[in-house]
Amino acid sequence: MSAAPARGASRHRRVVAAWLALGLAAFALLPWYFPQNVSFWQALPGAFGDADSASALWQALAHGRPWLWAGLLGLAICGAGWLLPPARTQGWLWTLGAGGGLVTLLASGFAIGASGWAFESLAAQLPALPQGQYGVGLGGALVLLSLLMLLGAGLARLGFFRGDFFVAAAVVLCTALLLLFVALPVAKGLAGAFVDDGGAFSPAALVERLAQDRVWGLSCVVGGVRCGVAWNTLFLALLTAAGTTLMGTLIALLAERGAPRLARPLNVLALLPIIIPPFVVGLGLILLFGRAGIVNQFLEWAFGLPPSRWFYGLFGIWLAQLFAFTPIAFLIMRGVVQGISPSLEEAAQTLRASRWQTFRSVTLPLLAPGLANAFLVGFIESMADFGNPIVVGGQYAVLSTDIFFAIVGAQYDQGRAASLALVLAGFALAVFLLQQRLLGRSSYTTLSGKSDNGLPMPLPDGLRRLCTGLALPWLAFTVVVYLFAFVGGFVQTWGRDYTPTLAHLRTAFDLQWGEFGLVWAGTAWNSLFTTLELAAIAAPLCAGLGLLISWLLARTGFAGQRAFEFGALLAFAIPGTVLGVSYILAFNVPPFELTGTALIIVLCFVFRSLPVGVRAGSASFKQLDRSLDEASTMLRAGTATTLRRVVLPLLKPAVVAALVYSFVRSMTTVSAVVFLVTAETELATTYIIGRVGNGDYGVALAYCTVLIVLMSLATALIQLLVGQRQLGRRGAPAS
Repeated sequence: MSAAPARGASRHRRVVAAWLALGLAAFALLPWYFPQNVSFWQALPGAFGDADSASALWQALAHGRPWLWAGLLGLAICGAGWLLPPARTQGWLWTLGAGGGLVTLLASGFAIGASGWAFESLAAQLPALPQGQYGVGLGGALVLLSLLMLLGAGLARLGFFRGDFFVAAAVVLCTALLLLFVALPVAKGLAGAFVDDGGAFSPAALVERLAQDRVWGLSCVVGGVRCGVAWNTLFLALLTAAGTTLMGTLIALLAERGAPRLARPLNVLALLPIIIPPFVVGLGLILLFGRAGIVNQFLEWAFGLPPSRWFYGLFGIWLAQLFAFTPIAFLIMRGVVQGISPSLEEAAQTLRASRWQTFRSVTLPLLAPGLANAFLVGFIESMADFGNPIVVGGQYAVLSTDIFFAIVGAQYDQGRAASLALVLAGFALAVFLLQQRLLGRSSYTTLSGKSDNGLPMPLPDGLRRLCTGLALPWLAFTVVVYLFAFVGGFVQTWGRDYTPTLAHLRTAFDLQWGEFGLVWAGTAWNSLFTTLELAAIAAPLCAGLGLLISWLLARTGFAGQRAFEFGALLAFAIPGTVLGVSYILAFNVPPFELTGTALIIVLCFVFRSLPVGVRAGSASFKQLDRSLDEASTMLRAGTATTLRRVVLPLLKPAVVAALVYSFVRSMTTVSAVVFLVTAETELATTYIIGRVGNGDYGVALAYCTVLIVLMSLATALIQLLVGQRQLGRRGAPAS
């Protein structure tokens, strides 16, 4: 064996040994089940004690749970394989041992509940169990993780994934996470579509719920009042996706190719809407365009037009969504514009092409992956949006609001909600497949291993005027909405008494000095600290997992890759209210009992925002030449080293996009977590919604102002820590 393969085999052997050791230690020393009514640290000393906190080893030996031996048996088989030389026999032992252990543990976990068999059919056919079981805890999670990694090692040893241990383990891990935290809850939530009112399986029930004029009616086409909610949602989503993609692209071009002095202000202003809670956007637009808003008052004063509700409906929702989702398109397109090699544009101009011809024939085609990804994200965001349609929708019904009222309304028709959510998922799948077909296998590589010292081409005059004429007024409008949100929290009563006051801010964030030191006397401190903590945990997890998935999609090929990619986008296509209910249904019983904990909120944050990291990473990877990865591999670097040292520095715009969006979305999300919070895990948005429900708009807007300041600082900190991508280009001359 040559030196390089020998070193690789030795490294793989050490990695497998580490996972084996972790799995065995977790099996023997850590509590297997999630602690009941105590913290983990309180349960840890009882690893060899009672049935609630004992490790898997003690559970199987002393507490009548023999099915847990499957985990130890799987690890033992993998250990036997580790003793063999690298060969297919070793791969088979790792694969069969880890796979068998996983399947057995998961099957027993779903089949056995807290009081015995979880299904009546099993209870009728099998003898009663002396012990049930709770949800998996830290010990069980680490054993399952170790078995997943060993399964990946076994598949790689058998020759799958070109024998790359890192790729195999990454695919296995990401697939397991998507199945557990996306496919499982979504399937549980959508399964109600095929169940009739009596709880029996009935596909006819789905047909009956969907074959209604309210869903698919086309009366508006032939002069009727309105169309069905499915067509309303589709039309709105297409308008929003087109508008956000256009505005995001224009702002990105102006920020990266316009006057250098505009770059920083544009980057800051373009991101402002993303850090406003969605209901604040709706409230600001109502104060501007509502029946008693400033615009209607001006029209009445200047032209004698009586105030009306013209803003509510399709136009109001579209404007609110355009305002809310353009920053996402900008985040995606900015990284793509930065990645275009100036040398390609210089080559076209050397051949006497004008700037407009160069942009049309060179630059614009290279923007295709970013445009497609921005359109897809805008389309899915629009379909799943709940906050804007409920605030400014008026009589224009969409699927997300109909789903919400089906869940929280007096009738509580979960079957109808699941049926409508199924339509949403179908629309998302159709657009996803269309995007794949349009992009096909075309190459959009612009960053290679060659030196690139070219200057980015200035925008053609006509395009620059278009960017300036649309982007700058839009950003000015952003500032106006911010001012409304800011002022509303510092006046006595908006619309009646505009006396400046700090009373609302003191109510939420009062600080006092008491007998024992500083007292956090404000009523909002607990919700703010909880939100900051959970968002700070979720953001790096979401960004890391999203970029890892995008790398797997761009650089590896494996069976089921398209289903894998759609699974990463699925949580986006499901309205937040449906996702929240689905998480409760999926994680309220063993083997994964997470309802009522902070962990379920973090997981909802991560997988709800995951598609933005995936799409931003996919757009950037389309521009990176594979020769960069191959050159690193030729220099004997492992896959993980190549990712860390070569690929990741070139993905900084995508990293910023994923981190900023996931953090901000975690801080401001409403619908996805409204059913998941408890008194101990109250979030900023649920606190604000409660204040709005009580009519206390001043405190709500003051809290929103604090959130805006905090998220602005967090965004700046993320950009500072991640830094700028260095491509070796000359600086543009100051203009």
